[in-house]
Amino acid sequence: FLLGPTAVIVLAVVAYPFFYNVAISFSNMNIYHLRDWEFVGLRQYISVLAEPAVWSILVKTLIWTFSGVFFHVALGVFLAVILHEKFIRGKSAWRILLSRPWAVPQYITAFTWRGMFNYEYGAISLVITKYMNLPPIEWLTSPTEAFLAVILTNVWLGFPFMMVIALGGLQSIPAALYEAADVDGASAWDKFWNITAPLLKPVMVPAITLGIVWTFNNVNVVWPVSNGGEPNDQTHILVSYVYEAAFYMYRFGWAAALSMVIFAILFTFTQVFLNRTNATESVY
Repeated sequence: FLLGPTAVIVLAVVAYPFFYNVAISFSNMNIYHLRDWEFVGLRQYISVLAEPAVWSILVKTLIWTFSGVFFHVALGVFLAVILHEKFIRGKSAWRILLSRPWAVPQYITAFTWRGMFNYEYGAISLVITKYMNLPPIEWLTSPTEAFLAVILTNVWLGFPFMMVIALGGLQSIPAALYEAADVDGASAWDKFWNITAPLLKPVMVPAITLGIVWTFNNVNVVWPVSNGGEPNDQTHILVSYVYEAAFYMYRFGWAAALSMVIFAILFTFTQVFLNRTNATESVY
């Protein structure tokens, strides 16, 4: 009885849209067949897989995802290890400060970074030209630079989450292990690879899995920074391409089919990644 209202809400906002999306992915729904759409079988899926742009955007999505998550984890773990050291003063203040990028709504941060990347008056262009004596970079008008700008914004937004997760994992590692390593004369690098990294694995692998799924689908960064995939749709990832296909080109059935392809990719990856890394097994 108590779980009933929650179950109804979940069915309304999660289950129903999901199964409705599955249904229209097998239909010809578009601007011309909005009310009188019909089932067309696998036609939309075949069209999705046959479109060259989808494959090129998939490559960009993989680059965007794995480069972003790599720096999220690298920076997050690095900062967590530093903040975990006893000689660091003002740990609480540093933790709050470094968590700010994750706490601020993504859209606000994305638009802020877009302003910073502005060619004429952006803060980043000012630093490059005034303090580094280099020519300004057309961050938002050149495809390569625009894609790099999107990745840099995503790195800024994502590392605090990994830092917080790693900090929690570090606090659960017994100090006696490091004391024994000190007695054996182990270096800081040896202690990290033989103690810290293995014992952080059960904590970090699920976090990395979540980070990959979130980054793969993070339209909240790509769309505002690149202004909808500009220039010339060269900075799209798959999920932003789905959004454009559905709400700008009104290819609802086609967009639903592509979203189901994205779901299949992420579901398969999650299962394989968790099984290969033995994330659910204890390290003790």
